[in-house]
Amino acid sequence: MKIGIMGGTFDPIHIGHLLLGEFAYEDFALDEIWFMPNGNPPHKTADHTEEAMHHRIEMVKLAIRDIPHFRINLYEAETEEHSYTYSTLKEFSKRYPDDEFYFILGADSLFAIEEWKNFREIFPFCTILAAMRDDKDVQRMHLQIDYLSESYGAKIELLRAPLVEISSTTVRRRASLNLSVRYMVPDTVAEYIKDHQLYKKRG
Repeated sequence: MKIGIMGGTFDPIHIGHLLLGEFAYEDFALDEIWFMPNGNPPHKTADHTEEAMHHRIEMVKLAIRDIPHFRINLYEAETEEHSYTYSTLKEFSKRYPDDEFYFILGADSLFAIEEWKNFREIFPFCTILAAMRDDKDVQRMHLQIDYLSESYGAKIELLRAPLVEISSTTVRRRASLNLSVRYMVPDTVAEYIKDHQLYKKRG
């Protein structure tokens, strides 16, 4: 199978995440998109308590439950060590040797990927789908793709996605102020946030 991987803290998952997954699924004829919540990402400051992790996982499940080609993968969520992309992809290549992986990331991450731990070890195990949401950056993106391809043998494709100015930070801030997050997250996730009074004590 051709599998797209969407990693993130998903604190909470929002419409932008889902749109990116759907565009990748359609544009590259993928069979499934795996949403993979990070358990202990080295570069994020998510709440790492067991309760917070449970809520993040439940919101992902609610967001994708009616979409047959979307799946949740808990590999990184269940590890107590830092979640590094290179080690996850290496492990997936062993577990699923007949599958082909496409790692979905944003433009900012593509330009910062040389700062990632053991970044060279990412490229042999996947094709990177780099989301580009601003037409004026096409040339800059192509230059970065050419650079990474020539320098490290990376396989990278541009993923065209709609510009959605939504972030998990904005959702958390609005929820903390008891403001509506409707249309920013799926209705099921908005209801979950409200029912569990999430983000009231942390912005």
